[in-house]
Amino acid sequence: MSELTPLREAVIDLDAIRGNVETLRRTIGTEHLIAVVKANGYGHGAVPVARAALTGGADRLGVADLAEALELRDAGITAPVLAWLHDSDPDFDAALAADVEVGVSTLAQVDALAAAAERVGRIAVAHLKLDTGLSRNGVAPDDWPQAVRAARAAEEAGLLQVTGIFSHLSGTDAESDVGQADAFDRGLAEAARAGLDPELVHLAASGAALTLPRARYNMVRIGIAMYGVSPFPERDPSEFGLSPAMTLRSRVVAVRRIPQGQGVSYGHTYRAPRDTTLALVPVGYADGVPRQASGRAEVSIGGKRHPIAGRVAMDQIVSAVGDEPVQVGDDVVLFGDPATGAPSAEDWARAADTIGYEIVTRLGRRVTRRYVGA
Repeated sequence: MSELTPLREAVIDLDAIRGNVETLRRTIGTEHLIAVVKANGYGHGAVPVARAALTGGADRLGVADLAEALELRDAGITAPVLAWLHDSDPDFDAALAADVEVGVSTLAQVDALAAAAERVGRIAVAHLKLDTGLSRNGVAPDDWPQAVRAARAAEEAGLLQVTGIFSHLSGTDAESDVGQADAFDRGLAEAARAGLDPELVHLAASGAALTLPRARYNMVRIGIAMYGVSPFPERDPSEFGLSPAMTLRSRVVAVRRIPQGQGVSYGHTYRAPRDTTLALVPVGYADGVPRQASGRAEVSIGGKRHPIAGRVAMDQIVSAVGDEPVQVGDDVVLFGDPATGAPSAEDWARAADTIGYEIVTRLGRRVTRRYVGA
């Protein structure tokens, strides 16, 4: 790496994003696919990822909140965008002005969106969300009949267009997911009785989209799988034909030799079992490297995997490389594509007792993103 290369760098392969979307479209086969780019594209960068996903065949985009939707619009992205998580007093006027589709999770939001449509003077495009058992946002089952009737009344008044109805699975087990799909079907029937006829029906995110055809309907929401990270901790993304898009890199900034028994990093939770060389790498939990992976995760230096010795610190980690001829300036890969021999995001997740989603999403602002590919 040259001296101008950032100390901490996440290389994002946009060809991998595009290719993963193409693979998922072929595998899942739904008419529509919404590429989820919330949380800065799961840490990958919302705008470049959105463009790559649309090139790969996604026909819509999804985000959590309105600010994320407006970021896409400000970047010149014109594809349909759905935002579904709102403050207690959301700025639906701005959403309508930017042609953002709004996920609605309460009767109050139905009314607020209709009022915004009247103020702005344009029809609001809504996706009604039913809580089928995840117990987060979404219209409560007992309130659903009233909500769909209110939405239909707003349609008849020329204020609302209910383009979609959706929910989210808990992923607890297959039986629970099927039970939620049954509840979703009952919600769809209630909506039909109220006179709603949505163009888009979506329940499955990445996990169910890949493994539960019953939950696909005519659109799926693809998040983590698009980034080449498995939605299942026990399964590798390559099983689904997916390639990791992110490689987290740094370099060795110091090397020292220590004797057997010497402690390393805070608390000396690691003591060298024999004379060994240590490589100092300038990334830490301030950059999103999980402290929980201390002494358990590995990094790749010179194409070989070596363990983290001792605790992850705020700004640095130490890797024990034995007798390998590691030098200052050598490339270090914390995680990337395991096909190259590097640890994967899933490897780090297992080391930290978490999930791959968190590993890629949590990267801090000191980590420079560099984009390669389309």
